Amino acid sequence: TGGRTYFSQNDQWRLEGFLAYGLKDDKFKYGISGKWLLDKKSRFIISGGNRRDVEQIGASLTNTTDVLGRSLASSSLIGTGANDKLTTVNLTTLAIESEPLKNMIVRLSGTYRTLESASPTFSLDYFTDETQTTTESEVKQYETAFSVFVFPNREMTGYGVERRTKNSNFATLFAQLTIGDKNFFNSDFNYTKLQLSYTQPYSLGSLGRLTTTLQAGKTFGQIPLGLLSVVPGNQTYFNITNSFSNLDFYEFVTDEYATLHLEHNFNGRLFSRIPFLKKYNLRAIVGFRGVIGDVSQENRAINASGLVYDAPNREPYYEYSLGVSNIFKILRLDFNFRGNYLDNPDARPFGVTASFGFFF
Repeated sequence: TGGRTYFSQNDQWRLEGFLAYGLKDDKFKYGISGKWLLDKKSRFIISGGNRRDVEQIGASLTNTTDVLGRSLASSSLIGTGANDKLTTVNLTTLAIESEPLKNMIVRLSGTYRTLESASPTFSLDYFTDETQTTTESEVKQYETAFSVFVFPNREMTGYGVERRTKNSNFATLFAQLTIGDKNFFNSDFNYTKLQLSYTQPYSLGSLGRLTTTLQAGKTFGQIPLGLLSVVPGNQTYFNITNSFSNLDFYEFVTDEYATLHLEHNFNGRLFSRIPFLKKYNLRAIVGFRGVIGDVSQENRAINASGLVYDAPNREPYYEYSLGVSNIFKILRLDFNFRGNYLDNPDARPFGVTASFGFFF
């Protein structure tokens, strides 16, 4: 169960949270967060929260510090395989942000998290000594992150702590510098992580709409599995943004990566030319997804998890999809094809994913 405060569309502060109970592990999960708009002109906001939950932490490459953010991959009840590579996360964060220029947000946050395996068949263990005789199962880590968000040509309504977007034809640029520091809260590792993301929609007139997303990142310093950049697989039957539908969770692990996601929606241009389908107002969609990356030898050296680190370093991994949306006005189906690395154990050459929503 979950909820949030709401007095008007322009509330100056907002609290939200959830409470859940796991039937398999007999444990409560919860999350609570709050944000307060202190200055309307600069949009200076202070926020913070705490969450203790079970997550699929390998479901997104470019992570913000949203304390209540979690992927559908963490809670999906059905999928193409056992969703047993889950992690118990205890996350606390405090952040300040402002909008010094229109559509440019800068954010400074401090985050402390503990990570440990939530399954007896999955391990986050790492070696703590050079002789590889001593291991640790829990990761305790403090991070300071400086983030910049830029939304050219975005239009907003409202003046409260949470505003609403009026349009969708704008780019999104995201850059984040994260520093892990052992000197705070008895943390385990020192490292620096750089993440970049750029999403750009293109309106191609009668040909439809193309959306491109580029992501890149690199971590400097020695870190264990729980802090690496896992290429986000998708073992659910649902579409998950910027994931790879034919990859299993933790199939590829990296500390440096670059990805490309392309999706083109032809709107009604193709199906409208087929007489017996024209009346259904269907939409044709094609997609392409690729990633290249590697993991350093120093990070392989402390791996005691039992998971063999594999990275898409021989050649870029890629997959493509053909989809149809606006089925019964609410359903989208995608047929996903894996392009290479078919020799990986249990590789899935084909899969079907779905999503629900109102398509116009």
